[in-house]
Amino acid sequence: MGVADSLDPMDSHWHWMAYDLRRLRQKEGISQARLGRIIGAAKQTVCNYEANERRLTEDQAKALDRRWDTGGHFQRLLMYARRAYDLNGHRQHQRYEARASELRIFGLAIIPGLFQTEEYTRALFTAARSKQVEKQVAARQARQEALFRPDPPELWVLLDQAVLDRPIGGRRVMADQLARLRDLTEMPNVIVRVVPRSVGAYFGLMGAFEVLTVEHGDVAYVEALGSGRLVLDTAEVRTFGKGFDLIAAQALPEVPSRRFIERMMEYMR
Repeated sequence: MGVADSLDPMDSHWHWMAYDLRRLRQKEGISQARLGRIIGAAKQTVCNYEANERRLTEDQAKALDRRWDTGGHFQRLLMYARRAYDLNGHRQHQRYEARASELRIFGLAIIPGLFQTEEYTRALFTAARSKQVEKQVAARQARQEALFRPDPPELWVLLDQAVLDRPIGGRRVMADQLARLRDLTEMPNVIVRVVPRSVGAYFGLMGAFEVLTVEHGDVAYVEALGSGRLVLDTAEVRTFGKGFDLIAAQALPEVPSRRFIERMMEYMR
């Protein structure tokens, strides 16, 4: 069974859109290549649309509505999908993360999941009153396998100072977490830079996010409590990329950032 076969239109607007795209194409009896010519996309791109791996553009949604005389069905789905947080967005994000060639991560309040120690993660989920703490700790640790695969991604990480000086789990747990972060900065594919509190107001205060580079381009991800928003629209993803560059312009260079992390680590001991 392919990815498209597993989509549930009850899960999200994005799943609903991909499901209906495939259903109506098959009902008409045309190939993905033929539909691609109608909406101005390659056959593989249509395949990705039907698997919810890429997202339709507004012009393509209009073309589908004209083709199938839907009364604006795909345009409405696209509008509501872009406004909503997807309850399954975090699972889709993890699939992209596992195969990304580059990750640009900005952390505003906590250490990014890819870098968290078990005890740090356990403290977070315990504080959130989770009923599945150990299951969530195990899942987060499993995500970190992406760092040690044969072709690990390039990681560009920007962290607000608040990420480093909040003693999540207590001082010992936080000191161990900072030691883990320091060790990871010595990996050749990882660069971590710190935005000091002295910067004042800056773009990053709008919230944490990630930009992931995968085989067909960049996607972005914004996490929320119990859900997450995966952004595939090219123009919107570009906005996140520009935001990352603006934050980077305010961050300390790589070596001073490592020293900053080490000072905080010693402070927490």
